[in-house]
Amino acid sequence: MQFVSKKSGVLTLLAMVAASVPGSLPAQELDPAKADITVNGVPPADLSGLTEGPELDGTITARGANRMQITTADGTKTPVAISEGTDIKASGGFLGMSRKTLASDALLPGLPVSVKTVQWGGGLVASEIKFKNNDFKTASMIRNGTAQRFDEQGAAIDKNAALAEALRGRMADIDKYNIKSTTNVYFDTGKWNLSPKGQNDLCAAASEADATDNALLLVVGYTDSVGSQDFNQQLSEKRAGRVVNYLQQACHWKPWRMLTPTGMAEADPLASNDTPEGKAQNRRVSVNVLVSKSVDGM
Repeated sequence: MQFVSKKSGVLTLLAMVAASVPGSLPAQELDPAKADITVNGVPPADLSGLTEGPELDGTITARGANRMQITTADGTKTPVAISEGTDIKASGGFLGMSRKTLASDALLPGLPVSVKTVQWGGGLVASEIKFKNNDFKTASMIRNGTAQRFDEQGAAIDKNAALAEALRGRMADIDKYNIKSTTNVYFDTGKWNLSPKGQNDLCAAASEADATDNALLLVVGYTDSVGSQDFNQQLSEKRAGRVVNYLQQACHWKPWRMLTPTGMAEADPLASNDTPEGKAQNRRVSVNVLVSKSVDGM
């Protein structure tokens, strides 16, 4: 296992990660009486020919069986029905996943979305819902990190939004955290599969971090200078994603103790990319262990 100290680069990255947590989530839980997402009837599967409604950019703050509530940056709450004909798409970023059509169960509370609507039954139906893969992973990890589920039979309470707010607040002041150690695992050119040594090192790092109750892991993927910027961005994200999956599935690290994984492509090299040896050091994923200074005694 290799431990290095690169605090300045990681602290800069922490600021980026903190900013990536959805910023429009409410700080308190929703009151069911105030989360008015009532939709009467079942919206049609064929939405063609219906009058266009407004386009909404905001956050899902409540969910029901065929409906959701969208809260925009100015605090406006709008109920929107979800139809069998609603086109739900993810795009960009995390793990290099391409744009694709998804099921409505991907619409988690706390997820920032862009929604095109049509008018129906005196209200709005979503004709298209788009979100970013990075945002979905964040909302998914927050949801899976609790025992709560939203009620499919009525207006659900978004209990997870409060947890998302707490996570954002926890990372708002990065000076409150010490970087205790960094474990690097290395990859072959153009690859993102883990070596046996890398697997062992990851579980050893997780075991050590688990000894401190409030330790968090920040996983960052990197590449050498071979290849285009777009290719290396995707490759660094895939490497980070592979490490996250192994930490959670094989090393049993809990999702709510892990910040959103990040790919940094060729940035922040450990060594010069002018030599094969330097490139080998730069093809890595760094697992950073963060500990609260109040617990760490500093």
